[in-house]
Amino acid sequence: MKKTSIEKNLTEGSVTKQLILFALPFMLSNFIQSLYNAVDMLIVGNYCGPAGISGVNIGGQVTLLITNIVIGLCVGGTVAIAQYLGSGDRKSMNESIRTLITSLLIAAAVITVVMMLLSDKILQLMQTPEESYKQARDYLNVTLLGTIFIFGYNAFAAILRGLGDSKRPLVFVSIACGINVFLDLLFVGSFGMEAMGAALATIVSQAISMIACIVYLKRINFDFDFKFSSFRIYKERFFLLMKLGIPVSVQNVIVNLSFLVLTAIANGMGVNESAAVGVVGRYNGFAILPAIAVGSSVSAMVAQNMGAGMIDRAKKTLHAGLILSYSITALVFVVSRIFPEQILSMFDDDPGMIASGMEYMQTFTLDYLVVPVVFCLNGLITGAGHTMVSSFSGIMSSLGFRIPLAILFGVILDKGMWGLGLAAPLAALGSASIAFIYYISGRWKKNKVVQEGEKNGRRC
Repeated sequence: MKKTSIEKNLTEGSVTKQLILFALPFMLSNFIQSLYNAVDMLIVGNYCGPAGISGVNIGGQVTLLITNIVIGLCVGGTVAIAQYLGSGDRKSMNESIRTLITSLLIAAAVITVVMMLLSDKILQLMQTPEESYKQARDYLNVTLLGTIFIFGYNAFAAILRGLGDSKRPLVFVSIACGINVFLDLLFVGSFGMEAMGAALATIVSQAISMIACIVYLKRINFDFDFKFSSFRIYKERFFLLMKLGIPVSVQNVIVNLSFLVLTAIANGMGVNESAAVGVVGRYNGFAILPAIAVGSSVSAMVAQNMGAGMIDRAKKTLHAGLILSYSITALVFVVSRIFPEQILSMFDDDPGMIASGMEYMQTFTLDYLVVPVVFCLNGLITGAGHTMVSSFSGIMSSLGFRIPLAILFGVILDKGMWGLGLAAPLAALGSASIAFIYYISGRWKKNKVVQEGEKNGRRC
């Protein structure tokens, strides 16, 4: 099987340098991708006020639930592709790529239909405020139509990162984000389409991002040529991808659901509280990007090195990731504590929303002291192929800590937004503890991808 020009060997050279070079484009790519919903909220907020912000936040969180499903499956694809690349098993790598693309295409079609049928029920379950219900419904229904573009872009980005290339996804998403901002101003500002216009701008941008990936891959004569014959599911690859990806998807969905619970509790407090949770959530999406990007980069690098049997280099990748992640996230924490009012006012100058948001941020921002450990440790464990363990850590963080603590402090003890925010850092601390215990046990050193392939005689 031929080597493509986009492949990059992450098993050689300086660990720190490789990690920085891989993580920076990843970080910028995630930052720009996060701008999609944040720009929607900023522009809708300026033209429609708190009701528009609340609507985009609620609709966007449901859309994020779908995105987290595909990201989880794509994590499995990245790990499998990177480990096969590191071990030199190109046949298995290319079969994994075909299986990933085909299975996600089918999943996108099914999820679109199901979610469109359930959208009103979901909004009702979330206690969507009456003032923002129409905005939330319009935003959600339109963005659901773009599910195939969300799945497509994330699948191609996962493949590129598994091959060691984090730069091209940055280029594609940058182009799409620029178009998204222009269309937001056109549809919402000029045409007065409110949340529906913001959603339309988002799905058009996502479509362009996916198409750009396809055009690029075809130009470099990628093994998957997008002809009908290339769409194929290999049973053994499919089950491995599901084994790696489904635990991460389940974790992502449960984590997202836990934040939906926070939103539902805030919705019950009033529209200002609902808008405040939405604004802080959007800011938080940017604030934790360094930790997410470094953790995902640790995962990709560890996967290649585990495939090559280089366990010591995998450990060095974790240590470098922790230092890099903390060096950025610590600064984010300081800024968040000093300038909370200024951060909130960038989205909307409503005094009620700002007051609720500042109370929420008093405790919520403590999360930034813990998340670097969570993402880097889980990145190592995931890259080694032990996605069940990293997922268990995330699920316990949500079901065992975040939701119960949010209900305890926010509702039962009536601590309001302060209590609601405290649930996040305490949940992260619980997750970090679980991941650290597994790390020091050394069980992550057993490679579950390449060794299983050798057992079944699939090396070539």
